Amino acid sequence: MLQITDLHATVADKPILKGLSLQINAGEVHAIMGPNGAGKSTTGYVLGGRPGYEVTGGSVTFNGQDLLELEPHERAAAGLFLGFQYPVEIPGVSFVQFLREAANAQRKGRGEEPLSGGEFLKLAREKAGLLKMDMDMLKRPVNVGFSGGEKKRAEMVQMGILDPKLAILDETDSGLDIDALRVVGDGINTIMRKPDKAVLLITHYQRLLDTVTPDFVHVLAGGRIVRTGGPELALQLEEEGYEAVAA
Repeated sequence: MLQITDLHATVADKPILKGLSLQINAGEVHAIMGPNGAGKSTTGYVLGGRPGYEVTGGSVTFNGQDLLELEPHERAAAGLFLGFQYPVEIPGVSFVQFLREAANAQRKGRGEEPLSGGEFLKLAREKAGLLKMDMDMLKRPVNVGFSGGEKKRAEMVQMGILDPKLAILDETDSGLDIDALRVVGDGINTIMRKPDKAVLLITHYQRLLDTVTPDFVHVLAGGRIVRTGGPELALQLEEEGYEAVAA
């Protein structure tokens, strides 16, 4: 599904990714862990097409397409979803309207018919129910006045509605208490644990991986993956720290 080969990228002319290679197949969950400044969030932003993140070498293919040649909205329509560590607030725009516009924009990009108002509301209720989120929350402006946990749950509702092929989730566990973490983790499993989908979790800590068990754990340090293992590698990182494991 995703093939990253020798990826180099800079931010404000500073090299951040320095030869990152990674392959993700359909049906797999991968986790990237690493110290601050290793390039974890940069990896997500480069894949999502965020402005200011310049690719200086390497290649990325997504389901056979050259991902780096696509605009951000084209990447989304192709099935890529990027969950942010700090979801932004959009005053004056209701979440339900934002989600409907996003879903139909992607459907248009794929040559599909738009969802009617009734079809969309039925879908939104179903996905909000998975994340134990009241529909009244989605009538409010996007993320305005939401707690950290509510923002993350709302983002998972968005993921459920957009139904991506690959979800890149950047520190989705940050700002979540124990109960919210379990709800969000269960939501990820329900929405994305399918043979035709894949997940890339970017995280500092083991705790999300207790609920969303990865098939592969990668240690990112100095802009490249320095070690790969199974779920037990995350436990080792928790016990010993990055320096000991990545050395």
